[in-house]
Amino acid sequence: MSSSFKVLSLTDRAAERIKAIMAQAETPVAGLRVGVKNGGCAGMTYTMEYAEARKPGEDMVEDRGVQVFIDPKAVLFLLGTEMDFTTSKLASQFVFNNPNQTSACGCGESVAITPVSPERMPVSA
Repeated sequence: MSSSFKVLSLTDRAAERIKAIMAQAETPVAGLRVGVKNGGCAGMTYTMEYAEARKPGEDMVEDRGVQVFIDPKAVLFLLGTEMDFTTSKLASQFVFNNPNQTSACGCGESVAITPVSPERMPVSA
């Protein structure tokens, strides 16, 4: 299933980092699979894993030369999210700038996300 709207976008830094990581994979990968799962003190955590192929029902976003497969259960939680990659003195990490995120835990490992309601869904052109 392909969306007529972009569920997730990548910054240049995120795309370059994903390409570098995928180039080092032990087996060929088609892209990155992104989702959310229940867990952590704030309620949900973002998930990422190599994707060897697109699974039935997944949305696929191609951005900046990277294919990102979106877990169908995560689409309404990720709609409008920008994925970035940041580096500081103490950490290098992917960061999700998610307009649906309502709070985060103090350690930064989990978030509270409100799914997009049908009334707030973007209208395709």
